[in-house]
Amino acid sequence: MNIREKHRELFGAEPVAAVRAPGRVNLIGEHTDYNDGFVLPAALQFEVRMTASPRSDRQVRLYSITFQQSTTFSLDEIAPSVEASWSNYTRGVASILQKEGYPLSGMNAIIEGTVPIASGLSSSAALELASLLVYEGVGQFKIDPVSRALLAQRAEREFVGVQCGIMDQFISSLGRRDHALLIDTRSLKYEPAPLPTGGIAIVVANTNVKRGLVDSEYNTRRKECEEAVAALKEIYPAVKALRDVDKAMLEENKARLREVVYRRARHVITENDRTVQAVQTLKAGDMAQFGRLMNESHASLRDDYQVSCQELDILVELAQNVSGVYGSRMTGAGFGGCTVSLVGSNAVGAFQSAVAPRYREATGLETTISVCQASDGAGPLP
Repeated sequence: MNIREKHRELFGAEPVAAVRAPGRVNLIGEHTDYNDGFVLPAALQFEVRMTASPRSDRQVRLYSITFQQSTTFSLDEIAPSVEASWSNYTRGVASILQKEGYPLSGMNAIIEGTVPIASGLSSSAALELASLLVYEGVGQFKIDPVSRALLAQRAEREFVGVQCGIMDQFISSLGRRDHALLIDTRSLKYEPAPLPTGGIAIVVANTNVKRGLVDSEYNTRRKECEEAVAALKEIYPAVKALRDVDKAMLEENKARLREVVYRRARHVITENDRTVQAVQTLKAGDMAQFGRLMNESHASLRDDYQVSCQELDILVELAQNVSGVYGSRMTGAGFGGCTVSLVGSNAVGAFQSAVAPRYREATGLETTISVCQASDGAGPLP
């Protein structure tokens, strides 16, 4: 039974909105987005789907196929739910839209998803964008894709309480098939970067490690970056974020920074450089150099930013040792979640047959391996 049929069965009404919003994988540019830097994500075929039909009152009733759970809230009194925490993203979007004066209507909605939860592929941003689209459809108003991303980010920051950057919502909203997207997170300018349509596969491997440390450590890393900025701003008043600092400036002022803060800043600064270089290598079709940049990114995340974990490092090392793999790195916030590897198409089978059993042998865990395609951003469900 597809989601439209489920909607008719559950609510006895034809949905007036049926939408999809993709998860994402970040090819390179990790922990740079909240430092006003550059990121290079791609939207994936994994997605959140939603259908919605209007109600005559101000109630929003949600049913999650994934969790097989219903929850209801009033648009006149939106509060987070402890029992149905998955609904907080949809609640948060409603809260922000109403603050901005958009005319929301009560609705019945169904949610289903194929984005692995807590994997670092941004199921939360996909749910936020899908929620925005159904509110638009039921309320009969329209928001442009960049504004959608910004509103969804506010929902996560102000309602859910995660101080995320803009990348996840931006790529879910503006992704383009067969392309990655270079995003300048300061100006919100973006540039599609073509991915090879033949001979190369994006392979995502899930550690299946529950990411327990991610929120607290994420906030700690933000504070460490802010500490670096405050110290460097005393010497360079124009510095507003680590985006404004180059390697020479950092090295000249290393003594002003605590060692851990210096290393955090070094990761962000070098990662920004790698991300800009990566776009040029895509344009040139130099996949070997792109892979080397991915490998360097993982080493920096592991050693300087310290957001990897043993399971991620094992998966990356196993991938890098497979012939035909150009590069591999952790992707997402870290402490579990997924790796992303750039793999020659003729090496995908070898990757799957080598990595999965060796990972199981080393960790006792199963890895879920997905061969991915870059997809379009949020829009109507076909």
